[in-house]
Amino acid sequence: MPKPTVSTAHTVWNGTLFEGSGQTSLDTSGVATFDVNWGKRAESGLGTTNPEELLAASLATCYTMALSNALAEDGHDPVSIDTRAGVTFVAGEGVTQINLAVTGDVPGVDAAGFKEKAEWAKDNCPISQALKAVPKTLTVG
Repeated sequence: MPKPTVSTAHTVWNGTLFEGSGQTSLDTSGVATFDVNWGKRAESGLGTTNPEELLAASLATCYTMALSNALAEDGHDPVSIDTRAGVTFVAGEGVTQINLAVTGDVPGVDAAGFKEKAEWAKDNCPISQALKAVPKTLTVG
């Protein structure tokens, strides 16, 4: 049985939701600390991040890894896969939609075969599994 791993991050917040701000750190890797505040959650922009952007990064990474593995297991090692994830947040409602868009350079796989594996990865990567309650769309191009 595989050994479980735990990945950790933490956020320190100062002040109220609307006037406050904080920092989120990726503790396991130690590779980054991000500024966060409500304004950037409600109105995306440069300089700070928000939970939805971090969720999109997590899903795009997990999805791409799962797709790469699924293709390789069928004997088609990808040269490259490019995935974009968009997470829609509506204040008062929460996360309402996730959109994935993927392209790939995979020798020996036709468009239908790529799309089949892309759909599989959308439904089965571990982060996608954790987000089952959120509707997801996929554009393969």
